[in-house]
Amino acid sequence: MSVFWMVYLILSPGQDSGEPGQPGPCVRRAPLRYLPLNAVGLWGSQAGVSTAQAHAGADCAGAAPCRLATSHNSGLAGARWRRLVLFARSEEPLPGWISLQFDPLTVESKKVATVVLMLNSPEEEILAKACEAIYRFALKGEENKATLLELGAVEPLTKLLTHEDKIVRRNATMIFGIMASNNDVKKLLRELDVMNSVIARLAPEEEVVIHEFASLCLANMSVEYTSKVQIFEQGGLEPLIRLLSSPDPDVKKNSIECIYNLVQDFQCRATLQELNAIPPILDLLKSEYPIIQLLALKTLGVITNDKESRAMLRENQGVDQLIKILETKELNDLHIEALSVVANCIEDMDIMVLIQQTGGLKKLLSFAENSTIPEIQKNAARAIAKAAYDPENRKLFHELEVEKCLVSLLGSENDGTKIAASQAISAMCENSGTKEFFNNQGIPQLIQLLKSDSEEVREATALALANLTTSNPANAKAAAEGDGIDALINTLSSKRDGAIANAATVLTNMAMQEPLRLSIQSHDVMHALLSPLQSANTIVQSKAALTVAATACDTDARTELRNAGGLEPLVELLRSKNEEVRRNASWAVMVCAGDEPMAMELCRLGALDILEEINVSVSRKNKFSEAAYNKLLNNYLSLKYSQTGYLSSSNIISDGFYDYGRVNSGTKLLPLKDLCLQEPSDQRAILLINSRSSDVSPPPSTEDKSSDVGYGRSISSSSSLRRASKEKTNAGFGSPTEEKSEPTSGRNTAVSKSTTKEKGSRKGRGKKEEEKVKEEEEVAVAPKLTGEGSLEKEWFPPSDPDFCVYVYEVTKSILPITNIKEQIEVLAKYVAEKMGGKIPKEKLQDFSWELHISELKFQLKSNVVPIGLIKKGIFYHRALLFKALADKIGVGCSLVRGEYGRAWNEVKLMNESRKGVMGALPPLEVYIVDLMFHPGSLIKLRSREADHYRFL
Repeated sequence: MSVFWMVYLILSPGQDSGEPGQPGPCVRRAPLRYLPLNAVGLWGSQAGVSTAQAHAGADCAGAAPCRLATSHNSGLAGARWRRLVLFARSEEPLPGWISLQFDPLTVESKKVATVVLMLNSPEEEILAKACEAIYRFALKGEENKATLLELGAVEPLTKLLTHEDKIVRRNATMIFGIMASNNDVKKLLRELDVMNSVIARLAPEEEVVIHEFASLCLANMSVEYTSKVQIFEQGGLEPLIRLLSSPDPDVKKNSIECIYNLVQDFQCRATLQELNAIPPILDLLKSEYPIIQLLALKTLGVITNDKESRAMLRENQGVDQLIKILETKELNDLHIEALSVVANCIEDMDIMVLIQQTGGLKKLLSFAENSTIPEIQKNAARAIAKAAYDPENRKLFHELEVEKCLVSLLGSENDGTKIAASQAISAMCENSGTKEFFNNQGIPQLIQLLKSDSEEVREATALALANLTTSNPANAKAAAEGDGIDALINTLSSKRDGAIANAATVLTNMAMQEPLRLSIQSHDVMHALLSPLQSANTIVQSKAALTVAATACDTDARTELRNAGGLEPLVELLRSKNEEVRRNASWAVMVCAGDEPMAMELCRLGALDILEEINVSVSRKNKFSEAAYNKLLNNYLSLKYSQTGYLSSSNIISDGFYDYGRVNSGTKLLPLKDLCLQEPSDQRAILLINSRSSDVSPPPSTEDKSSDVGYGRSISSSSSLRRASKEKTNAGFGSPTEEKSEPTSGRNTAVSKSTTKEKGSRKGRGKKEEEKVKEEEEVAVAPKLTGEGSLEKEWFPPSDPDFCVYVYEVTKSILPITNIKEQIEVLAKYVAEKMGGKIPKEKLQDFSWELHISELKFQLKSNVVPIGLIKKGIFYHRALLFKALADKIGVGCSLVRGEYGRAWNEVKLMNESRKGVMGALPPLEVYIVDLMFHPGSLIKLRSREADHYRFL
């Protein structure tokens, strides 16, 4: 870098008196060359330079050598000559006795730091030359820009942006156009807040060169968000749009590039519409420079995401220009971006009609089928996907057999093309014909893409499969047969929430078919669902809960879910603030509460309390939360009776039921095992129903015939039908085959012949078979005797041989009775007899049942007392025993708890006296069964006698 300055040396004689004098006849003018810039101003006796240095530049013909003042002869009186060095920076007034005359002096600078200092000069010519030199220096590379930044060149240059001299202003703007590509310079420019000065350089009166570099500066700055905000807030968008019509291509290119960066922000896009920027942008598509056309298409690709911009594009015949570009082979480098804009515009129905009329849809299909450029295929598939959301377009695409094209695109090596094709398939799935097409082909390719390393590909593929299998069993079956279950379950561990949610949806669709559900269960799906259930994404939570509801339909699956630890996160989802998550979680809980052990575990985890809280809220409750709450109680009858004091005729008491007494809502009911292990106390005895015992043999096979006849008659009653339905719903819960593995919850073998399944299997069974069953039951108890197995498996509830006898005798003597009313009366007398007989009202206070119960608790060393051991019982003892025995023989009755130890049974019977005309069935009336005062009597509900029986 070389800069030349003209500097003059004036040698002026002074008088001996030291006062200023007029210039003498010999004024010597000596030029000083290569004078350092820091040696400026008045240089006299204080300069401190040697005589030799002074004489080196002074020589005048015919004059005596000039003696410059030095440190040795300095002083006002002794200083005969003074030297004054003047140059452009000197601003102080000169003494009148000095003769000021300059001759040009060229100064060459090879240091950039020197030129940076020149930026502070007041001379316009110097500023212009300095800026020009700095511009050339900055052009050479990033290192030079960093050097200028370190030397502090940016601050003085910002002041020159508004300099009154056009050349200075132009050169400073050129520097910033180049320098703004450096990130550190951008940062400093934002801090110095020079955006307004740069935008001002876009004014119409400025030169084209200034427009070029000012717009270049803004284009470089607009890459970062903070600068975008500054440009937008200081009104930079309007002059940039005006410059799109500039005659200079560089100005157009820089302006459209800056606008492209700005419109990434929604607020800028809205302002762009107000400024009517679409027409000048469309004009750029006619430019002879491909870069300008490309930037214009990219800008349109962003702004056409907004409906208003699409409308403006249509009004300005922009669609025609896009179609022409697509039809011109010479412009194939623009086809990618043009297709992207078309894909956006297709969402506008008016543009869609326009494209249909001009054959644009076929053109899109042609691009997708025939192009070998992945990006063109991708954008064409994107356009097809967006167009397919319109029913008419789907129909047209189906007629053009777009499905074949999309299947072929699935085999592309480009992930973007695979994703776009999968999205197009998802959109086309609204057409039934498309779903039928994929019955035969396409699904295997999608299953293969589920195994892709790309998470985005897996997500799009899972979405396509989810849409294909929804309400289409054939496609669900095809996906399963295509080895899709493994791939889908693996996708449940994807890093993308969309892929997990879609995979769960496909599994749910498959699980609607029982064979597929069994296959899914065999792939350890419950463990795979554990992570989605714990996801923070509400969509994933919702879909995972729905999959649990679809797959946990049998005891084994529910047990697997419980062992995998899936119940805890499922219960937690009930607390979700998202309505869909709560609904699907409630649905899943309802399904999981299909048997008593699961219902008990869910209640232990707090599901019942949460559901009760939900159901209290008008805004949060839903049908599934109410159904789940009832299902939990109906399959955990011990808790239901303790909380509600009511068991309906459809609530069948099974072995392991216990009456703890009344508990308040929200109070935890301890499991039976914990209660049995407690020491006896003053609290009310806990009544246990348990008919499982190996001590009592089942009825001999000779009795099977009569029992079967009685069951055949009793099964027609409403209570028995409900009972049979419940056993079927519970997937065999309580059946003989399950009693061996779940001894605490099955029914007693002595009465299990009353079920439909056992009616055929037990008929004609001999003693050898009975002994075999007994041996198997003893084997089941073996772990307890040998100390093997876990503590949970070793424990059994206390046996109740007396109750087993009751069940046997009732089954033998009462079950064969054909009249339901007679059955009830006989059973009531039987219960009263076993509980101390008839008790007159006046002697009720003398009936010492408390002492009897206390003795039993002492003998058993527990608060839990089997019902069969109680020989003196009052209302609630007898009502429970009546309900338990009635359920064993299929007599429908309900159990109601009252106050002060009262409890009673209600039955529904037909009133023959009110039999309707034309043989219509008479209405059912509710009766209370008297088990105390007149055993066997039926008291009409809400009568005076019924009130005396129910209340004190």
